[in-house]
Amino acid sequence: MNKIILALLILLRSFSINCQTKSTGNKLNFDFEIIENEHPTGWEKYGSSIVIFYLDSVTVRNGKYSAVIENKKGTPVFRALGYSIRENYDGKKITLSGYIKTENVTDGYAGLWMRIDPFVAFNNMEKTGIRGTTGWTKYEITSKMNPAKTEQIIVGGLLAGRGKMWIDELKVTIDGKDINELKPFEKKSFPAGKDREFDGGSQIKLEALNNNQIKNIKTLGLVWGFLKYYHPDIANGEFNWDYELFRVLPDIVNAKKNVERDTVLLKWIIKLGAFGSNSNNKIISSEVKFQPDLDWIINSDFSTALTSLLLKIRNANRPNRNYYIGLEPGVGNPEFKNENAYSSMKYPDAGFRILSLFRYWNFIQYFFPYKNLIEEDWKNVLEEFIPKVVYAKHETEYTLAILELIGRVHDTHANIWNRNQSLNKYFGENYAAAEISFVENKAVVTGFYDDKFGKESGLKTGDVINKVNDKPVEEIIKEGLKYTPASNYSIHLKRIAANLLRTNDSLIKVGISASGRDSSITLKTYSTEEINIYCKYQVKDTCFGIIEKDIAYIHNGYLKREYLPDIWENLKNTKGLILDLRNYPSDFPLYALSDYLMPKSVPFVKFTNGSIKNPGLFTYYGPIKVGRKNKNYYKGKVVVLINEDTQSSAEFHAMAYRVHPNATIIGSTTAGADGNVSEFYLPGGIYTIISGIGVYYPDGKETQRIGIIPDIEIKPTIEGIKNGRDELLEKAIEIINGL
Repeated sequence: MNKIILALLILLRSFSINCQTKSTGNKLNFDFEIIENEHPTGWEKYGSSIVIFYLDSVTVRNGKYSAVIENKKGTPVFRALGYSIRENYDGKKITLSGYIKTENVTDGYAGLWMRIDPFVAFNNMEKTGIRGTTGWTKYEITSKMNPAKTEQIIVGGLLAGRGKMWIDELKVTIDGKDINELKPFEKKSFPAGKDREFDGGSQIKLEALNNNQIKNIKTLGLVWGFLKYYHPDIANGEFNWDYELFRVLPDIVNAKKNVERDTVLLKWIIKLGAFGSNSNNKIISSEVKFQPDLDWIINSDFSTALTSLLLKIRNANRPNRNYYIGLEPGVGNPEFKNENAYSSMKYPDAGFRILSLFRYWNFIQYFFPYKNLIEEDWKNVLEEFIPKVVYAKHETEYTLAILELIGRVHDTHANIWNRNQSLNKYFGENYAAAEISFVENKAVVTGFYDDKFGKESGLKTGDVINKVNDKPVEEIIKEGLKYTPASNYSIHLKRIAANLLRTNDSLIKVGISASGRDSSITLKTYSTEEINIYCKYQVKDTCFGIIEKDIAYIHNGYLKREYLPDIWENLKNTKGLILDLRNYPSDFPLYALSDYLMPKSVPFVKFTNGSIKNPGLFTYYGPIKVGRKNKNYYKGKVVVLINEDTQSSAEFHAMAYRVHPNATIIGSTTAGADGNVSEFYLPGGIYTIISGIGVYYPDGKETQRIGIIPDIEIKPTIEGIKNGRDELLEKAIEIINGL
C-alpha cells in the first residue's frame, strides 16, 4: 500500500493553488445537492479512471444525493474527490467531518482527506482508514491552520484500493464554528501580488542567439537570482520578480557591449530603492559546511559602479522573512513561496522558459545543501542551458530540457513528478507485463506486473533482455542517462529499467537471452488501467515474524510504532534480528525501535541548513542521538538489509540502526538521497523536489550520492532470481548463525 498512498499524496498536491474550483455563493456544496449537468458543482475527481465516481439518489444519509467512489475492476488503485475552498479563514484548527458507508473495501482503505496549500497541512486518514463493509458512520479529521500562509483549502473523500464507498453530509468547521457562518479572512497583500502585467505572456521572442547574447543572459541570471534573495525590498514583497525579469530582459539581450549591459543592470537595480547595510551579515560560524558562491561579483569584469552596488547589496540589512523563501520550522529545509506554477502554459513562451531556468538554477545556487557535490561549475551549467530552453520547439523539448537540468544536480529526490503528461508520452504510456531490474549489469526479468499477462508473454523470471526494438540495452542506457536524474549509477539503472519496456505502441519487440540462447520475442503492452505497475510495493504481508529458530524479522515498510510493545515481547530473547530496509517506511519507528535496541543514547547523524540572512550559506547543527540508557537493550545480532530501494527516510533509519553495538549492514549501494525534501513548481506546471537539508554522519562524512555503504556487499544473482531465492536474507541468517 505504500506506493498507492505515496502516489495519492503526490497527485493530490498537483491540483493545488491553480485549481479553478470555486465555492457556490455563501453555501458551500459539501452535501452534493447543487447539481450542474448531472455533476455536483465545485467537485473535481482525481486518480485512476478505472475507478468510477457518480451520484446516488437511493443510498443517502441526508438530502437527495450521496457521492459514490467505486473500483469495479479490482486493481488496487485510488480515486479522490476534492472540493476547493478558495477563500481564506482565520482560525487555529479546521475540522472536516462527514458520513461514510463502505462495501468490501480491501487492499487499502476509504476515508476523508484535507489539504491546506501551499504545504501547510495534509491529512488523508492513512492510519485510521475504513476497511471492509460498514454502515453510515460519522468520521472527522482535524488539521492546524496557518491563515497567513494559506492560499486554498481542499477537502474531500478518497478510496485507495478495491471496493465501494458512499460519502454524504460533509461539514467543515473552524475552531468549532461552521465555515458557512464565517467571513473570509483577508491576508496582507503585497505589491508583488498585484503586478499582473504579464499574466498573458512575457511578450518576449527569441530566435537565434549569438555568443554575446547568451553571455548577457547568463549575467542577468546571476544578478536576477542574487537580487531575489539578497535585496531587502524584494524580500519584503515589493516586486513581482518574475515580471521584473521580463521588463529588463530585452535590453540585456540587445546590449552590444558589456558597458552597455552593466549600465542597464545598474539603472534597474537603483530603481529598486535604497537600503541599509548590516555588518552582522559577516559569517563567523566555525560550523560552516560551505559559503555562498558570490565570487562572480568580483570576477565577472563588471563596471566599478555595478560591482560596488552588488557588494553593498551583499552586505544589506535584510529582514528575517523573505517573500520568496522561508525555512520550515523545526526542520530547516527551504520553503519556496509565492512561485507561480503558470500551469496553463503547457509550452511557455521564451521569456517564461528563461524564467524556468533562472528559477531552478538559483534555487540550487542558494538553497541546495549538496551544491558542493555537483562536481562541475554550476555557473557553466547556467550558460549551457540558455540555448536549450530558448530553442525548445514544443512542450516535450522544453520539459526534457528541464529534466536534463534537474539531472545535473545528481539528487535521487530530484525529478519531474506527478506523472507529467509530456514525459509519459515521451517514455511511453504502455508497459509490457515484465518487471525489469539490472542484475549483474544485465537487464533481467525479476517479476511481472500481472501474472496472467506475464504467463502469456512467454518470458520467464531470470530471462535477460539484451535489445528493445532492435536497439542494444547498452545503447539505451547511454542515451537515457541525461534524462534520468539520480544520485548514483545504481539509481540511474533502476530508473532506466522501469522505463525499458515502455512504448506508445501496443507491441514491443525485445531480444532475450535464456538458457544460453539468444532469441527475439514480441510482447503485448498494456496501459496503467490494465496493469498495476506498483504491484510489488503492495504485496500483503505482516511486518514481523520468526523466520528461523531464534531469528526475528522486521519489514520496515509495514512496521508501525504502535506495534512495537507487542513485537518486543516476541523479539527480546532471540539471538538475531533482521531489519529489512529494502523498502520505504510507512511510519517513522526509528526512535521508538532504537529505544529497545540500544544500551545508551548514541549520536548517529548531524545536519546542515541554509540561511535566509546569508543565502548560499550552509552550517552544521547536531549531532542527533538515538536510543536511551537501557540495561535491558537487545543483545542479539542485528543485520540490516539495504539496496537501491533504500531511499531517504529508509537511509536515515539505516544510519540509526547501524550504531547498535552488534549491527551489520549488508546489501548494496542505497539511493544516496537522505533528508527532508522541498517542493516547488516551474512554469508550465512542472512539479519537482530537491533534498532540502544536508544529512551527514556525526564526523561529517557524506551520505548524499554515496548512500549507506554496507559492511558486507552482496547483490542478487541471475541464478538466484531464477530459483526464487532472497540471497540477502540467506546471508543475514548465516551471519546470525555464525556461519
